[in-house]
Amino acid sequence: MSENVKGIFLIIGGMFLFSIQDILIKTLVDQASLLQILFIRGIVGSSLIILYLFLMGKPLYFGSAYPKIAFLRAIIFFFGFLAFYIALASIPIAEAASIFFVSPFIITILSRIILKNQIGWHRVSAIIIGFSGTILIIKPSFETINWVMLLPLFSAMTYSLSMILAKLTRDKDSAFQQTLHLYLGSTVLSGICALFISGDQIILTENDTFSFLFRAWQFHDLKVSITLVGITFAGTIGALCLVTAYRIGSPTVLAPFEYTLLLNGLLMGYILFNEILDFYSIIGMVIIMISGCYIFIREGIKKMPIASEITMRN
Repeated sequence: MSENVKGIFLIIGGMFLFSIQDILIKTLVDQASLLQILFIRGIVGSSLIILYLFLMGKPLYFGSAYPKIAFLRAIIFFFGFLAFYIALASIPIAEAASIFFVSPFIITILSRIILKNQIGWHRVSAIIIGFSGTILIIKPSFETINWVMLLPLFSAMTYSLSMILAKLTRDKDSAFQQTLHLYLGSTVLSGICALFISGDQIILTENDTFSFLFRAWQFHDLKVSITLVGITFAGTIGALCLVTAYRIGSPTVLAPFEYTLLLNGLLMGYILFNEILDFYSIIGMVIIMISGCYIFIREGIKKMPIASEITMRN
């Protein structure tokens, strides 16, 4: 079995685990605090990565040769995915994931601005078409706009910037260092936010979007605790699958298979939450998938990578 084939299986497996993580998070919308989820996931996730490095005999280093950039990555990554998971409280998983997957287009744009990579009209066309797919999903109007739909887009923007910053530090910071920085940042930032945002201090509305963030932490519910552990393991092992995949295979070959996450979300959302996308959302999702895959195909042809060598969604 070739390295690329192994990488494809790892990508598909990692995307499946990310889908499981999203589903478990969505099941806790009316039971737990999102900040508590991110706090525990950060602690356990860091521990699992440290254990993995120890078992693999790899060096463990928490610091960074670029501390300011590492600090910035941790902040924008945390608030970006805080926004994504808040969105899961109100919109279907497949819609949130589809909007998030405009990230290859944003990475392409940022690579031109920050990394000074040249992009031709092929990629520009793919970007325009891809964003049109996002508009079909969000469906903005002059009267009203569902602001929750903008949260996955914000997450995609912060994620893309984080990946560009990761490329700037990869010469001295390993993929595992970069991953640890994100998990440790999640632990610290969620803990700090919890000190100022408490369900005991804020009057919660019936809106799950806000209750999910502001709800007081709880540790007495065994079902919630088990689900939190499941979220952590699914997200961390999924991340390790992706790190391993991109270290052994070609990013250009592997990256399109990340779109299996959309299919997972569409199927699982329907089975578990009875989420059914409308016609325009499905068309928009297909447009984003095709445009994103085309971006990666052009990337391979030009031999000028614009995407990160690791995709760390969580």
